[in-house]
Amino acid sequence: MGSLVKVGEVSDLSPGEGKVVHARDREVALFNVDGAFYAIGNTCVHRGGPLGEGALEGDVVTCNWHGWKYDVKSGVSPVNPAAKVPCYKVQVQGSDLFVELP
Repeated sequence: MGSLVKVGEVSDLSPGEGKVVHARDREVALFNVDGAFYAIGNTCVHRGGPLGEGALEGDVVTCNWHGWKYDVKSGVSPVNPAAKVPCYKVQVQGSDLFVELP
C-alpha cells in the first residue's frame, strides 16, 4: 500500500466537477463522478494540457487544450487505449479526501 496524502474535502467538488490538486510533488486531477471520487495524473500525454481543468462528461474528461479524452476511473483514453495517464486510488475519510501515492 502506498501513502495517503490529503488533497481536499468532499465539499470541495460537486458532482460533475474536477480540479487540480497537489499531492506531494505531483499535480493530480481530482474528479467527482456522481458522488464517487477519482484521481488521475493531471498532464495530458498529447501536449501536456491540465486534465483537471477539462470538461467532465460522465466518467470521461476532455482535455481543454486539444480534446483528448480519458476515463477518470482508469486513466485510459477511450479513443486511443495506448494513451494512458497515471491513476490513483482516492479514499474518503469523514469529510476528507486522500489520494494514495505509490
